[in-house]
Amino acid sequence: MSGIVGYGAYVPRYRIKAEEIAAQWGKDADTIKRGLLLAEKTVPGPDEDTITISVQAGKYALARAGIDPTKVGALYIGSESHPYAVKPSGTVVLEALGLGNDIHVADYEFACKAGSESMFVAYGLVKAGLVEYAMGIGADTSQGAPSDALEFSAAAGGSAFVFGKENVVAEVLGTVSYTSDTPDFWRREHAHYPRHGSRYTGEPAYFRHVLSAAKMLLEQTGLEPKDFKYAIFHMPNGKFPLTAGKKLGFTREQIETGWVVNTMGNTYSGSSPTGLVAVLDEAQPGDRIFMVSFGSGAGSDGFAFQVTDRILEVRDKAPKLRDHLDRNKVYLTYGQYVKFRRKIRMNE
Repeated sequence: MSGIVGYGAYVPRYRIKAEEIAAQWGKDADTIKRGLLLAEKTVPGPDEDTITISVQAGKYALARAGIDPTKVGALYIGSESHPYAVKPSGTVVLEALGLGNDIHVADYEFACKAGSESMFVAYGLVKAGLVEYAMGIGADTSQGAPSDALEFSAAAGGSAFVFGKENVVAEVLGTVSYTSDTPDFWRREHAHYPRHGSRYTGEPAYFRHVLSAAKMLLEQTGLEPKDFKYAIFHMPNGKFPLTAGKKLGFTREQIETGWVVNTMGNTYSGSSPTGLVAVLDEAQPGDRIFMVSFGSGAGSDGFAFQVTDRILEVRDKAPKLRDHLDRNKVYLTYGQYVKFRRKIRMNE
């Protein structure tokens, strides 16, 4: 049996409401919230970046795994916002987590599916028997151009997963990838903000890849939507995952637990690995989980999991994702947000 032996997530305490951003640009907040199903977003603190977020999520994953950190033989970090253009994030993270130096490390990029990409490789190495344990992390401090739709959704957070063959909390039943050259979202070298194809990011990009990967995964596992307790789809906004799930035959109830992290009450956009952490925080032994990511450019990774009895032993060994989302929140004004995200650049 191969699968997840430890997991964890971290999101910053800082938030900015959709109303605050909308007021700055003379937009109607209610229209924004209805259109995107987003009410607020996380904002990284001045001292937070992809590396610090990865370290915290990694600590939680190791705590739940209950293993000697030096037994982790591979570490992969996926992000669209690595702090260095030339300097790996992984080398800093491995030192901070005490993983030792006898380890294979790489940084990955694939827009919003870089996290599931790291999970895919980590799992593959463990399944092949090349390493005893491997860690896959997805973390971001995404940016959106001022007044762009992305400014309402491009947020910050990260999730980490330790894969192994012993003491598995969620067995991998199957995994697939679907990829094509679809230029729906990009950022050139030296550009501060990404650009996107607006509505083009929906049908030919997100839905084509998510639905294709999902159908492949169902075929591979021989399972149907009704066989899963939970379904998680990448959440660039609130509507896309609900629409994708409906097209595939999943119910809103199956989607809501992973989706609730991002779109119920005070709402957040989020990656599918973050949704997976939310589900693992409350899933019961025997539950099956369906997960499909999406990254612009474009591609989707799909995973099917089955939760084991061990989930009950490890769940409380680290904070739940909901603890980070609901506690000690600090709301920023637009001016504070601009300062935190360094959106004003002075020419000398």
